[in-house]
Amino acid sequence: MMREKVELARAIQNERYKGTKIKSNSELPSSMMAEICVMDDVAKSLLKNVFDKLGMSARAYDRILKVARTAADLDKNEVITKKHVSMAISYRSLDRKYWSG
Repeated sequence: MMREKVELARAIQNERYKGTKIKSNSELPSSMMAEICVMDDVAKSLLKNVFDKLGMSARAYDRILKVARTAADLDKNEVITKKHVSMAISYRSLDRKYWSG
């Protein structure tokens, strides 16, 4: 089941980036973020609040947004929702807890 979801998400990304040198969301340049990483209002608000509260860098913001874009692709959603942003934030928290330092 998960393998099929991942394969579908990869197919979505392949179609999205056809004609570019980009292969996956992780390679998405900042200049294309607004166009590709469309969020609903609740997701925008959540990410802004977390960004402000934690004092995240622009780089951290972009990384969370790319992971949220991938989560949305796994769900076959064109728009990033609160669920996707929450998931990306939780992965970032785990990453910092277990892999930093």
